[in-house]
Amino acid sequence: MSRYIIRRLLQGVLTFLGISVLVFVLGRLTGDPVLLLAPESATEEQKQEIRESLGLADPIPVQYWNFISNAVQGDFGRSYVTKQTVRDMIAVALPNTLRLAFTAFFLAVVLAIPIGIFVALKRNTIWDLFGNFLALVGQALPNFWLALVLMLVFSVYLKWLPISGSERWTNMVLPTLTIALQSVGYFVRMVRSSTLEVLEQEYIRTARGKGVREFFVVMKHALKNALIPVVTVMGIQFGNMLSGAFVIETVFAWPGLGRLGVTALFTRDFAVIQGVILVSTTIFVLVNLLVDITYTILDPRIRLE
Repeated sequence: MSRYIIRRLLQGVLTFLGISVLVFVLGRLTGDPVLLLAPESATEEQKQEIRESLGLADPIPVQYWNFISNAVQGDFGRSYVTKQTVRDMIAVALPNTLRLAFTAFFLAVVLAIPIGIFVALKRNTIWDLFGNFLALVGQALPNFWLALVLMLVFSVYLKWLPISGSERWTNMVLPTLTIALQSVGYFVRMVRSSTLEVLEQEYIRTARGKGVREFFVVMKHALKNALIPVVTVMGIQFGNMLSGAFVIETVFAWPGLGRLGVTALFTRDFAVIQGVILVSTTIFVLVNLLVDITYTILDPRIRLE
């Protein structure tokens, strides 16, 4: 397993470098941040001084080398706008995003697994059709539209929950629900199809033939193997939750990594944009590595070597 982990880590490093080049180039295609930072009356000489102070006057390869050599040490530079270190800004925002993503992920899994198993056991019944319909609707709804609907119902009309902020636990409810509900639909369909496939296996028929109760057939024999392909989807979907948080955090004014990145994008704050995306990429790579290792826990027959 150690060779496999090392190989996956090397792949992660290559992914990190590739994303860093892409982000570095695309960030500079959005425009010159000096035009935002300099006053309208600034002369070309003053604009050039600002450019040199930010390191933007150096050749592009030199700028990238300075950026990546510092980034691997956790130094993403300083914000062009606030003058704070990007590392400090991310250190404040990242825990809020992870708290939101992990809560939404936990809620989605807790809801999806029992619902997926239930509709699989009720195959071709009204429950199965209803569950599939809700799953499709959940996947089809845009997350920003769902966020606005939840906000309108629970905050504006019912006045049960706050619209924005992060001061109390109630501020987490609406953004967590928005992120979780889309994933629930995806997870339900995966759990259902995987459970149906496992229930057709010979060892399940043997267990039933021996008179094992249906509850133990499902929970002891079927569930563990049915979750193996689902784990892959859940790992990928967790990464999607992090990316989806960019929109949701902006809608609900949640002070997380997504909102920080969107704000930096509008102000062309290259240093913050690069730091946010590279940290997100690192998390995504580590989550996928964790998913691969989890295979061996769920099914010892899988050999990673």
